[in-house]
Formats: sequence, C-alpha cells, structure tokens
Amino acid sequence: MGKTYERIDGRLRRFIEDQPLFFTATAPLSGDGTVNLSPKGLKGSFAVLDDLTLAYLDFAGSHAETIAHLRENGRITLMWCAFQGPPNIVRVHGRGEAVLRDDPRFPELLTAFPDIDPTRHGLRAVIVVRADLIRDSCGYAVPYMAYEADRELHAKRFAREDDASLSAYFAKKDHIATSIDGLPGLPLPLPPTGAGAAGAGAGAGAGAGG
Repeated sequence: MGKTYERIDGRLRRFIEDQPLFFTATAPLSGDGTVNLSPKGLKGSFAVLDDLTLAYLDFAGSHAETIAHLRENGRITLMWCAFQGPPNIVRVHGRGEAVLRDDPRFPELLTAFPDIDPTRHGLRAVIVVRADLIRDSCGYAVPYMAYEADRELHAKRFAREDDASLSAYFAKKDHIATSIDGLPGLPLPLPPTGAGAAGAGAGAGAGAGG
C-alpha cells in the first residue's frame, strides 16, 4: 500500500541516498511535445539539501532536455527503485531549476557534492528540486539486480575537455542549445569554470542576483 510523506527524512532519506541509480522525468507544456526520461548515476552526484529539497549534478551529454523543460515550466519527477532488499519505489514530484555555472548560487551548491571532481565530468549545471508530493509504492515487480560499480567512461571522456573545448563539443550537438521540440536548452557558450564564484562577488557588490 503506497504512502504519502510530508518530508524527506529518516528511513525514506536513507533509502534515497543509498540507491546508486535514479530516474528523472520532465515534459514540455505542449501536448504533443516529447516526454523525457533519463537515468542518473555516479556516486556522490546526488544530495538531499533539506527535508524538501534535492539536488543533482547535470553532466555533459548529447542532450539537454531536462534543462530545456525546467526552463520552460519547472515540472519534474524523480524516481528511485529498490533493486536489492525489500521492494520499494519512491517518487518525488516537484518543481526544478537548472542552476547554471554563472549563477551566484553555483559555488555553494557544489559544496553538497564533496566526492565529485566537477572538472572530470563536464559539469553543466546543478539541478535543484523542491518537492511538492512525496510518495512510495510497493515495487513488487521490480527485479533483483546487483550493483557492481560506476562506469569510468564518462570521466575518461570528459576529463580531457576544458571550458572552450566543452562549449565547442556542445555547439556541434543538435539538442544541447535547443531541445528536441525547439525549446531553449543549455545557454552557450558555457561560462568558464568558477564564473559563479565571480558572479557571487559581483552580485554582493552591485546588489544584483543570478
């Protein structure tokens, strides 16, 4: 029997933090737009910021559908499945935001991910999600599967890129700056690494926000 939760704490939080894999789902407002579903992994790239706020690192890839959808409407669902132990599925429905590298909040958000070297993965943004509805379900049909280790391919591929080459890589892709449905995606060229820290200083002096 499913249950609705008021906050992410205790056993629920431990379950979420223990999973090596989760999924994100977003969609545009258009009824004939493309629904996007993505798997997310890499140990240390997800964090519970408080009882209602979650965040994960958005790394280099071939698409930017999640960022585009969040920029348009903010709707997002995160899902975790128990592939070992007692069956369980947890979904967090909420509102998300892509905090980009030149946002003054970006450096502080990165401190929530101490085990990740952002220079090795082509970090594009921190996705921050505020939960509106938290619920679980049985997961009786989810199979047992064993986690062995994270793949090393992503870090090997993108560790050799600097800010300029990473922007050039994204510019060659069809669905980075714009989504499959033509929505604005990741702004290019990428702000240089550390631009958020500089922006924070400028914002403090000028009274401007990100």
